[in-house]
Amino acid sequence: MNPRVLIADDQALVRTGFRMILAANGIDVVGEAADGLEAAEAAARLRPDVVLMDIRMPELDGVEAARRILAADPACRILMLTTFDLDEYVYAALAAGASGFLLKDVTPEHLVASVRLVDTGDALLAPSITRRLVEKFAAPTTDAASGSGAAARTAAVHRDLAALTPREREILTLMGRGRSNAELAAELVLSEATVKTHVAHIFTKLSLRDRAQAVVVAYETGLVAPGDGD
Repeated sequence: MNPRVLIADDQALVRTGFRMILAANGIDVVGEAADGLEAAEAAARLRPDVVLMDIRMPELDGVEAARRILAADPACRILMLTTFDLDEYVYAALAAGASGFLLKDVTPEHLVASVRLVDTGDALLAPSITRRLVEKFAAPTTDAASGSGAAARTAAVHRDLAALTPREREILTLMGRGRSNAELAAELVLSEATVKTHVAHIFTKLSLRDRAQAVVVAYETGLVAPGDGD
């Protein structure tokens, strides 16, 4: 079944181009929005499966729009759009619940594949990009701007880690280093089915939506430090 998509971008040309590409591949674009406020309102009205969300928009930025959309509809998937692969907002978007991000110069084939990927519940995070993002922006203990709310959230996650088995903590650590399920299976000498079961248990115990949030948690709780692993 094809996902229903909402496109949110302040550039009409970008919205039109993405709509044409998705429609040509059988994906239903249910609406468009020119700013974050419109995006949140349209998502509440249209209930899309996936929102293609520009990070930098007027009225309300994509990060806050994503928070509002996911608060109202946790099943929705947010795929952030950015011009730069190290945009300062990308890490914040992942922490807010986005399932990944795309550069705006993405190829048509990659755009379509990415929308379908996040619709299935997976996360669109290349390991190399994940590491670079976290190394540059993940500093919850020293970021004064994060406020007491972020500190409380991190502390709560720390407590939740006690529910994980040693094997689950090991898998979460390796996920934070960018390992795929296939790589986890090879490294830990397990079947991919067993790895998937462990990953599902981690998501359930930590109330995580997808792999993107798992990567964020691995860094925020100190299981993985910037520069760890390959």
